[in-house]
Amino acid sequence: MTLSAIGQIAFVVRDIEASTAFYKDKLGIPFLFSAPPKLAFFDLAGIRLMLAEPKNETENHKIGTNSVIYFKVDDIQSVFETIKGRGVEVAEEAHLVATMGTIELWMAFFRDIDQNLIGVMSEVPVKS
Repeated sequence: MTLSAIGQIAFVVRDIEASTAFYKDKLGIPFLFSAPPKLAFFDLAGIRLMLAEPKNETENHKIGTNSVIYFKVDDIQSVFETIKGRGVEVAEEAHLVATMGTIELWMAFFRDIDQNLIGVMSEVPVKS
């Protein structure tokens, strides 16, 4: 047995309607569908993002403490400015993380309305 492909990522959110609007309108992620009880699904280039309200008090404590989703982008500065311009909370400005031979790794971080971290990353050729 080998696990190799991600099929879905899930975030626990406080308010499914507000979070659906945030991911659709502020981040521009294609909305797929809603399902009961209070679920929303988005398309991350073939991987589903599922947003769900807590099922119980234990899940309520998971809000804002999820793992980070990192989105690959070509032009990190442009994407950063676009998302910031939509009023999304900036956690970290776009910055160089590492130089890996001929590639520089750049990242920036935002927070959704439940304080979950959302990263954008770009691998940029080193300028000669």
